[in-house]
Amino acid sequence: MRWADGGPPAGRRGALDAYAVQVRVLSIKRPVRFLAALVLVPALAGCFASPGGESSSDGGQPGSRLRVALAFPPAENFSPYGADATLLSRLGVTEGLTALDANGAAAPALAESWRRENDRTWRFTLREATFQDGTDVTPSAVADALTRATKAKPVPAALAGVTLDAEPDGSRGIRITTAAADPVLPMRLSSPGLAILSPKAYEQQGAPTPVGTATGPFEITEVTSGGSAALDRFDDYWGGRAHASGIDARFVKDGTARANAVRTGDVDIAEAIPVAQAATLDKATLKEAGTTRTTSLHLNTRTGPFKDPELRAAARTAIDSSVIVKGVFEGYADPGAGIYGPAVTWAESKRVTPTGRADAARPDGTRITLATYDNRPELPEAAQVVQQQLEKAGFTVELEVREYSRLESDALAGKFDAFIGARNSLLDTGDPVGILAGDYTCDGGYNLALLCDENVDRAVQKADGTDGTGERQDAAMAAEAAILRTDAVVPLAHQRIIAGVSTKVRGVVLDPYERTLVGAGTRR
Repeated sequence: MRWADGGPPAGRRGALDAYAVQVRVLSIKRPVRFLAALVLVPALAGCFASPGGESSSDGGQPGSRLRVALAFPPAENFSPYGADATLLSRLGVTEGLTALDANGAAAPALAESWRRENDRTWRFTLREATFQDGTDVTPSAVADALTRATKAKPVPAALAGVTLDAEPDGSRGIRITTAAADPVLPMRLSSPGLAILSPKAYEQQGAPTPVGTATGPFEITEVTSGGSAALDRFDDYWGGRAHASGIDARFVKDGTARANAVRTGDVDIAEAIPVAQAATLDKATLKEAGTTRTTSLHLNTRTGPFKDPELRAAARTAIDSSVIVKGVFEGYADPGAGIYGPAVTWAESKRVTPTGRADAARPDGTRITLATYDNRPELPEAAQVVQQQLEKAGFTVELEVREYSRLESDALAGKFDAFIGARNSLLDTGDPVGILAGDYTCDGGYNLALLCDENVDRAVQKADGTDGTGERQDAAMAAEAAILRTDAVVPLAHQRIIAGVSTKVRGVVLDPYERTLVGAGTRR
C-alpha cells in the first residue's frame, strides 16, 4: 500500500481488507515485552508503557525511551514495498543506499560514495555497516535486496518504469545498470521502498520482514494487533548509538487524541496534528514545516461519469480551493496550483499553463461517489466542502469516509468516481518525475484516477529521459501541464507539516519529504 500521502504518502495495491492489516505478533530474537493496547479515544489516559510494563515517564533521563504517536497503522505487516516503507523510515528502522539532503539532492547513507561510469551504469561504494541480525552489509546482500525489490508485485513506486540490474563489485562495491539512461538513480535509491534488508528478511514466503533485519538506529522488537510497536536502540548502528534507548510507538487514528496526548504529556512526539487542534497546543510544542504534500481530488477516468472529460471539466470548474485553504486548513496550506506546490521552490517559475482542456458540460444531477479517509482529519472536512461545491454545480454526491487501510484497494480498483487524498509529490524518489510516472501513467502503481493517456505517457517518458537539473525540471512541468489538461486530478491545497513535540525533546527531524521523524539524535 502507498499512503495517498502517503503520508503518503508513498504506493501499493496492498491487500487492505478490514484487517488484512491485523498485524500479527512477529517473532523476535529478544524476550517478548508487553505493550498495552491503545484505545482510540479523544484523549489518551495514562502514560505509554515501557518494556516490562514500567512507566517511560522518567523525567527525561539520558537514554529515555521516546513515546511517539503516529497517524497511520502498518497496513501490510511492515512490508518495505508499500506504504509501511515510509513508516519504517520515519521510525529510524530502515535505510537505503542514499538519502535526500535538505535541498533534495542525493546524500550518502549505506553508500558512502558513488560515480557514474556511463549513461546506464553507476558504481556505489558501501560503508562498513551491520544489519540488525548481526551480519555485515555486503555487496551481495545489497544486490540481492535491490533485485528482490525489482520483482515485487506491485513494484515499489520508485522503480515504476525502471529496469535495473544490481551486481556485487569487489569487497565494497555494487554496480547498478539500468535498461535506459537514469540520471537520477542516486535519488531514486533513497526511496524508503528500496530499503536494504539482510538476507534473513527474505527467508519466509511473502513480503520480507524488517524485524531484526534492517540497518537503522532503531530495531523493531514487537508489534501488537492492538495498535502499537516497540523498538529498541540498535547499538551497532554505523552512525553511532542513538541517544534514545528505544521507541514506544502508537498508531493513533484520532487526530484530537494525538493532540491531547501531547498536551497531557502522554507522548513526546505526535505527527499530523489536525489544524483544528493546532491552536489548542502550547506554542512551544507546536512545530510547523513546509512540505511537498498536496491534497488533490482524483477523478476516475476509466469508469463511471468521469470517464467523460467534459464532466471532469465541470468538476474542476466547480472547485474553489481558496475556500478549502481558509475554512478547512485554517491557513496551514496554500491554494492548489498544480501537482507541485510552494515547497518545491522552483516549480512556480517554471509552471506551464494547460491548454486544450475539454469544455465543461452541465452535470444535470449526475450521481457520483466521492471517497476519502479520516486518518488525516482535514480530508473529510475538505471532502464535505468539495461535496457542497459539486452539488452546487449540479452533481448529486454520495460521500464515503473510511480509515485508509480499508479504503485504498477499492480506490485503486476504481470503485469510486472521485477520491480525495494527500500525496507527497517528492516522496518516492525526490525526483519531480517520480510521482508523475507512479500516479498518472498507464502503468503507474498508484494511479488513483486510473488515467491512461498517450500524451501524458509521452510527456512523462520525455521528462524521465531528460538529464540536467534545470532541463529535467522544465520537462516535469510540461508533463504536469499534460496531466492537468485531462482534468483527471484537481489540486486542492498544498499542505504544511504540523507536529506536536514535547519541550523536553530535541532532535525531531521534520523534512519536506516526510521520510524522517525520529533519528539517532532524537532524545529527551
